[in-house]
Amino acid sequence: MSIDLNCDMGEGMPNDAAIIPFITSANIACGYHAGDRDTMRRTVELCLKHSVAVGAHPGFNDKLNFGRTNIQLGEDELYELISKQLYLLDKICKEVKATLHHVKPHGALYNMAAKNQTFSRTIATAVKDFNSKLIYYGLSGSYMIREAKSIGLVTASEVFADRTYQQDGSLTPRTDSRALIKDKNEVLKQVLLMIMKGKVETVDKSCISIQAETICIHGDGEFAVQFAQAIHQRLKQEGISIQSIQPSK
Repeated sequence: MSIDLNCDMGEGMPNDAAIIPFITSANIACGYHAGDRDTMRRTVELCLKHSVAVGAHPGFNDKLNFGRTNIQLGEDELYELISKQLYLLDKICKEVKATLHHVKPHGALYNMAAKNQTFSRTIATAVKDFNSKLIYYGLSGSYMIREAKSIGLVTASEVFADRTYQQDGSLTPRTDSRALIKDKNEVLKQVLLMIMKGKVETVDKSCISIQAETICIHGDGEFAVQFAQAIHQRLKQEGISIQSIQPSK
């Protein structure tokens, strides 16, 4: 049994260097919702130092709201939004001799894609057209995974260590006071249930099936470092291998 641990990075948080020893994949902000060329380069170099897979984390062009406000875009605009950010990070990867491994949309872009088939198809198409070997990280059981698979991309079904779930498998909105899990023991309990049993308990205490291939730890979370360390340690104790998703040959 193996699992990938991913974290959103290069978003201006002070703890990237403290988290990275415990993860296997990093999703790097591409300068639109957060970050700039310098942070992108430093984060890619940090990944190289720790043998962590480099991923693009494209978001809405909305630093004021950290990319967490829904923005309606036409298909061409959305395609261009994704393509430009992939180009920016890939260019830096080539400069430092790193390889772009995966793509995970950020924030509101991610949540909209999870619920909108056309939105998901457009993002997945932009990723495939840029580089068909990139792995697409998306919300487990959502349109993101289904649409990416339907056009031939390798996918990674993502679950969240520090977020609660609704009965339909969606994440509890951040506007809800129950959205975030802040207790380490609850985080570990949820992670192990998702990996070992393929299930997650929802906010209304029902249990739903879920596929876990990669687990997200939010780098901007209050307890991000503690959670990353605790999850890494507990998975090792349980004999679960921690490794990045392997691309198709």
